[in-house]
Amino acid sequence: MVDATDNDLVDAARSGDRDAMERLLRRHHARIWAISRRIVGNDADAADATQESLLAVVRGLPRFDGRSAFTTWLYRVVTNTCLDELRRRSRRPRPVDVLPEASHRDPDVADQMAIDAALETLSPEFRAAVVLRDVVGLDYAAIAEILEIPPGTVRSRIARGRAGLAVELGGNFGGGEQRQSLEP
Repeated sequence: MVDATDNDLVDAARSGDRDAMERLLRRHHARIWAISRRIVGNDADAADATQESLLAVVRGLPRFDGRSAFTTWLYRVVTNTCLDELRRRSRRPRPVDVLPEASHRDPDVADQMAIDAALETLSPEFRAAVVLRDVVGLDYAAIAEILEIPPGTVRSRIARGRAGLAVELGGNFGGGEQRQSLEP
């Protein structure tokens, strides 16, 4: 199974092949982390959301019916896990973030921190739509399927989310740079 597709790995994992499950999770781990990091806004919560997402995939894979692409289902699981994490976070005290000293010298770190802070100002619904579009690069139909909302609502959430980011980032968010600039 060296050149196994996601579908091959899913079928094998559903049949009890632990190696196939591990390969499937490793294949998508970086993308799961990227989505989690951008939706929840910090490394600690992203690590929790990533782990919860991986567990949810393992638990839920037997129920994956294959009507959509595996990645569409996976991104739905990750997005829902992240939104659950944001709801849990809203119920607990919020720690004061200490800026790493490197951010004062490293413009890339400062830029990423500014993007994270701007994303955090968006509602979870807008944040999820923007991340799925601008980090993952999904089309509107796939995002609509993942979020289980109409495509018009996806367009609206992305437009409003991007507008909010533009305000927060001083108008320096736009054009074709969106996807690249949101990558963690």
